[in-house]
Amino acid sequence: MRSEDGIVVTPDFVAVIDGSTSKSRLRCHRDYSLRRRSNGELAMSIVSTVIRKMPKDSSCHQFCLAATKAIHSRYKKSLLAHLAEHPEDRLTASAVVYSRLMRELWLVGDCQCLLGDQLIDNPKPAEQELASERAAIITASPVYKQWASAGGGPFTPALQQLCDEARRAIIPHMLETMRQQNIAYSVLDGFPVAERHVRIIALDFRPWQIVLASDGYPFLCTTLAESEARLQQQRLSDPLNIGPHFLATKAFIKGYNSFDDRAYIRFSV
Repeated sequence: MRSEDGIVVTPDFVAVIDGSTSKSRLRCHRDYSLRRRSNGELAMSIVSTVIRKMPKDSSCHQFCLAATKAIHSRYKKSLLAHLAEHPEDRLTASAVVYSRLMRELWLVGDCQCLLGDQLIDNPKPAEQELASERAAIITASPVYKQWASAGGGPFTPALQQLCDEARRAIIPHMLETMRQQNIAYSVLDGFPVAERHVRIIALDFRPWQIVLASDGYPFLCTTLAESEARLQQQRLSDPLNIGPHFLATKAFIKGYNSFDDRAYIRFSV
């Protein structure tokens, strides 16, 4: 399984890009040689290249335009009309970017950062409602109740099947939310970015410690070691991600040390 998250560092920009896991089997790009890459991985790669090539004085608006143009150029022309009506099938990514010259943080889509010890995020609408719906399905099941009454422990095949079923049950609602992308929330997907939903944080000229991360870290801390420790604490205490401290739309993946791809970078300015 290849990561759909990426980190970019140039003399003028630092960024974390989170490619969106596809909920569709449609491969909408025109690059046959890239057919083995997921939509999310390809979107992340395209946005990474845009940032590496951006002029140092680029604004957030110019970044959004450049990323949109780059993704749009990779679509099959025969699918453009379909993609205009079906955002859930697009190459999609979120990004949090620091511009050295502008001295700004740009949050496009579902991403997060720490400015000093202040958490700044830009969550997707309805994400917590979907996570709560999934948790309710799981906790109402006799399979879960039997597992919980035995003190939890390793995933049983029945529990894994329950998690898969609960995830499938919320997919239609997730797709409904995705159909509102670049309407109710912003992403980078090859179509005009809803910039009213982009967060721009201007920094003063004091020294700042900054952490940029994808949402694979449920508890973002000022060091990577602490962020990883909190992630593993979550895996041990609540591997299904059904609360009370954290809710997600998927559980920790069996055989992996996380429930999602993750990227983290800390730097000072």
